[in-house]
Amino acid sequence: MEQQRVTVTGCTLSLRRGGSGEPLLYLHGANGAPVELPFMTALAGDFDLLVPEHPGYGASDDPEWLDTIQDLAYFYLDFIKHLGLEGVHLAGSSMGGWIALEMAVRNTAAIRTLTLSAPAGIHLKGVPKGDLFMWSPEETLRNLLHDPQMAEDAIAAMPEGLEADPVFLKNRSTAAKLLWSPRLYNPHLYKWLHRIDVPTLIVWGREDKLLPVAYAEAFAKLIPGAETAILDHCGHLPYLEQAGRFVELLRGHVARETAGREKAGAAPKVNP
Repeated sequence: MEQQRVTVTGCTLSLRRGGSGEPLLYLHGANGAPVELPFMTALAGDFDLLVPEHPGYGASDDPEWLDTIQDLAYFYLDFIKHLGLEGVHLAGSSMGGWIALEMAVRNTAAIRTLTLSAPAGIHLKGVPKGDLFMWSPEETLRNLLHDPQMAEDAIAAMPEGLEADPVFLKNRSTAAKLLWSPRLYNPHLYKWLHRIDVPTLIVWGREDKLLPVAYAEAFAKLIPGAETAILDHCGHLPYLEQAGRFVELLRGHVARETAGREKAGAAPKVNP
């Protein structure tokens, strides 16, 4: 994947883009997207894969207008229009899944499918979440990954002085701005999830300690026709912990939509 710089409505993003075919826009979670991960490489073999660093993250601008997840939803709808993307397969993990949901309840004209990996965005009474802001970097890895060896390997690979690194601090500050209060949800989003009118797949790790798997069923009830895939022996990061299975599920979801559309003779959605 190639590193690019793209300016949309005055905000310049760091963007990784690679592959060819139908566009797949992947929106990362609260910890950012600093490197190309194996699942990205695999998906770039099937799609024109776009992985931006959100405004306020990494090498992207930190715009004054950024206050809420809803701001990012409108921004990425502008991003899609600016790049002239049509029939987008939209995917997101955790915070990125929440952004994708906020986009989809507003406008799906350019969106063909939605794939959500343990998205934030709603709140269930009596189902406590984990708290990213109370965990150290080491605790975060041990809580997000079910496989203890994978967690310890990731901890061993962390650079010294991470908590003083400018990019880490920038990402942490943006995450706090977007997720702090209320923690990891929009109290109004659940009322509008019925507006999502594209095929939706929800992927969740059964051992998720940040957003318990009960949230998967809740989202499935709120989003018309949504499918769920619950992965055993997996925590909050299926795309990392079970990358092959995650890629397989996303490919299958897209293939089913394509087959259904072709059978119905329906034209793909395009920007108006």
